[in-house]
Amino acid sequence: MSRPATSAVNTGSASDRLQALGLDLPDLRSNPYYEHHRTVGSSIYISGQLPYKDGCLLGQGIVGRDVELETARSLARHAVLNALAAAVQAVGELDRVRIVQMLVFVASTPDFGEQSQVANAASELLIEVLGENGRHARTAIGVAGLPLNSPVEIQMVCTAL
Repeated sequence: MSRPATSAVNTGSASDRLQALGLDLPDLRSNPYYEHHRTVGSSIYISGQLPYKDGCLLGQGIVGRDVELETARSLARHAVLNALAAAVQAVGELDRVRIVQMLVFVASTPDFGEQSQVANAASELLIEVLGENGRHARTAIGVAGLPLNSPVEIQMVCTAL
């Protein structure tokens, strides 16, 4: 069962809360074909992020067939860490990030129907780390496939504080 998204500690910085969870923002590798983020006005558009860690894709397959729900939830947490890293590249520090919208794509079987549970893991992490600045509008979508056969991809829109 997932824990409620109200466990965010209101003390310390977002970086402190991230560290208290035993997590670090990853270094994002540059790509010659796209940018990890693009700023237009006050909005920061974060490119779709896969669940990479240390340059390795952490999982492949279709949720509901090859990938269990809890594994997909863990992969969503890794993907959202990459999205946060892109946001920090754009604004300079984690405490300046406010999430506006998150789109969660889940490569899943047609009958899976629990895409929102996968997305909840990423939403919970954002709220744990950013508090109220992590609350966001959200869409969770089941798709037939994603790049590199990844089970999860996350795209975000943020603003700088």
